[in-house]
Amino acid sequence: MRSNYLFTSESVSEGHPDKVADQISDAVVDLFIGRDPEARVACETMVTTNRIILAGEVRCREDVTPTMSEIEEAARGIVKKIGYEQHGFHWQYADFACHLHGQSADIAQGVDEAGNKDEGAGDQGIMFGFACDETPDLMPATIHYSHRILEMLAEARHTGEADFLEPDSKSQVTLAYENGKPVRAVKLVVSTQHAKGYDQAKLRDYVKGVFADILPSGWMPNDDEAIFVNPTGLFEIGGPDGDAGLTGRKIIVDTYGGAAPHGGGAFSGKDPTKVDRSAAYVSRYLAKNIVAAGLARRCTIQLSYAIGVAEPLSLYVDLHGTEANGASAAQLEEVLPQLVRLTPKGIRTHLGLNRPIYVPTAAYGHFGRKPANDLFSWEKTDLVDALKQAI
Repeated sequence: MRSNYLFTSESVSEGHPDKVADQISDAVVDLFIGRDPEARVACETMVTTNRIILAGEVRCREDVTPTMSEIEEAARGIVKKIGYEQHGFHWQYADFACHLHGQSADIAQGVDEAGNKDEGAGDQGIMFGFACDETPDLMPATIHYSHRILEMLAEARHTGEADFLEPDSKSQVTLAYENGKPVRAVKLVVSTQHAKGYDQAKLRDYVKGVFADILPSGWMPNDDEAIFVNPTGLFEIGGPDGDAGLTGRKIIVDTYGGAAPHGGGAFSGKDPTKVDRSAAYVSRYLAKNIVAAGLARRCTIQLSYAIGVAEPLSLYVDLHGTEANGASAAQLEEVLPQLVRLTPKGIRTHLGLNRPIYVPTAAYGHFGRKPANDLFSWEKTDLVDALKQAI
């Protein structure tokens, strides 16, 4: 690993078009799983100027299957909660179309538990988890601060403190690393939608204050030209009216900001039998517990699956040369499957994933969040003691 370098990550707000789509898709997941914990959902959403379009495959107990009006209500409720009441995209007046249909029988026969056959993976693929000691939440610092900046802007917008802000925004943080540790911000970027005619100088000053509040003391760039706020100028037309949004287009924002590999599968809109989601969650869970146990400062885990097959095809651990306290990657590859059964059903059971818990994951990252009220169970560090005993 290099010791001294610059690294950058970006985030996007809850009002970014792609994140609007992600949240609607996860609202559909929550609606179905809330009715039937074994429901199957693969929901894609597209949003554009005053249009919300859903498509995909679902399966649910017939007596509790949500109606089209309930699905529409869930979708509009997300848009309302975000705060879109604009001429070009309004929660109440946008056209709504739903093209969800039944799950393929060919997929169902391979995935469902039957007789002596365990529940199989919903698709083939590779999934990664990562953790490092750069922040208290064991996340890369660049994505951590990118998320927190936008969360503070959104909170100020929702409370009315900054009523000139509109929902759509993006952030980008470049940090300098010395001896492998983040030490200061080098470049900071925010582009945020704002009220018509709002003064750009005032907006810049406000955002600079947010940077200063979020970053550790002494991390702000000394050069004012290193800070970019709405570098193109006015940002009045935003959200789905400015750019169409689709589910699953912000997978790096959702994970580690580019600091770790990604298997390529999106999370939002998928029930937890889909290993794109559940195996990525458990990979993060295992990596975070390894770092929290002091067995490494950085950890990457990869899992792979075949459709219809229960057990993972492979498990790979990389400690990036930071192993400690007698740990080794090979030893951990033997230990981890003994602590958590890494089948789709085993993961869902261990992490309690068959619950309507997914809308909160769909903005500001699926990882590095505080586990509370049974949310973000994959962020718990309850394997630490078992890992220490096993090594």
